[in-house]
Amino acid sequence: MDKTSIKLIANNKKAYHEYFIEDKYEAGIELFGTEVKSMRLGQCSIKESFLRIEKGEMWIYGMHINPYEKGNIFNKDPLRPRRLLLHKLEIRKLLSKSTEDGYTLVPLQVYLKGGRVKVEIALAKGKRLYDKRADLQKKDSKREIERSMKERYH
Repeated sequence: MDKTSIKLIANNKKAYHEYFIEDKYEAGIELFGTEVKSMRLGQCSIKESFLRIEKGEMWIYGMHINPYEKGNIFNKDPLRPRRLLLHKLEIRKLLSKSTEDGYTLVPLQVYLKGGRVKVEIALAKGKRLYDKRADLQKKDSKREIERSMKERYH
């Protein structure tokens, strides 16, 4: 297995609908053994999760990792906060940017990269209702054009 192979575990499609993505970062995640085994089976959800910086460390809350079936007593709480592994400089930069008006930190996806579990996080700015409507209109019109092109050539 090569070092660059990426296997997607969980995706947060809602984040792209709710926010304008400004910057993306890759972070490691502090996990226990049974959590890693569960992740390898794809037993993870980040739909309701959010990020917070506390005491110079970044934490992910609401990330659900199903307990590993064969883990019994070693399983941890599926919704416990987990520490994200980033450089201090990156954390400071994200902290200063996220305190600006309208900015927040959101997890975009969780994946396996070279045998390690990684989280892609983003500095994002919240969309207004009219922005969401405009995006949906663009998406619908694009889909309609593709459909008509497909009918035309078949």
